Amino acid sequence: MGKILLLEDDANLNETITEFLEDLGHNIVSVYDGYEAQEKLYESKYDLLLLDVNTPGINGFELLKEARAGDVVAPAIFITSLDSVDDLEKGFESGCDDYIRKPFALKELKIRVETLLKRDFYHEARERISISPTISYDTKNNELIIDDKIVSLGNKESKLLKLFMKNDGEVIEHERIYKHLWDFDEEPSDTALRTYVKNLRKIVGKEKIVSIKKQGYKFITQE
Repeated sequence: MGKILLLEDDANLNETITEFLEDLGHNIVSVYDGYEAQEKLYESKYDLLLLDVNTPGINGFELLKEARAGDVVAPAIFITSLDSVDDLEKGFESGCDDYIRKPFALKELKIRVETLLKRDFYHEARERISISPTISYDTKNNELIIDDKIVSLGNKESKLLKLFMKNDGEVIEHERIYKHLWDFDEEPSDTALRTYVKNLRKIVGKEKIVSIKKQGYKFITQE
C-alpha cells in the first residue's frame, strides 16, 4: 500500500480513481491543478505520483521535470489522452516511469500502480545512503552495510528499514506501517511492530528511530 499524489483536473475521473485506489488500501492526496500539485509535492513525500498531462497551471510534463530537478524520487505514471510517439518520448524524458492512456480500465491502473510500488528507490542518484559514519544502505541491492560487511535482516525488519529509508525524516503513521509490513491475509500486531523496531534499533542505533507518541515513527539518517 502506498501514499499517492493524484493530479487530475477532470472532477469525475479524479473522484473515480481516488475511490478505487482508496478501496485498495492506498492513501490518496488528490488535486485538480498543477500549482496545487506543486505545493503538495513539497509538503510531503509520496510513494507514487499519478499525473495528468494537460492540467490548469503547470502541466504534468513540466511539473515532473521540475520535481526531478528538486530531488523528488517517487515513481510517476502519466495518465493522459495524448497518444503520439513524441508525447510519449517527452513524458519519459521528463522523468516518468510509466504511461497510461485514457480511457483505461481501472484494473489496468491497479496493475501498473502495484507493479511500481513493489519496487524500491526510484531516481535515487546515490547507490549508497549513509545512515551513520559506519552504516550505509545499498539502494541498488537493498542491503544494509556495517563496517563494509553486509548485515542480514529478517523479512519484516528489511521491509520496515526500506520504508524508513524511503521516507527519511518523515513521520510514518502506524497504520501506514501496518499496511506495508503485513499482507491482506495477515493480522497486524503492535507488539510485533515494537519488536521489529527494537531489533532495528539494536543494529542502526536507538537514536535513528524516533517514536512519535500516538502517531508513528520517524527515521533519521546522518546530516
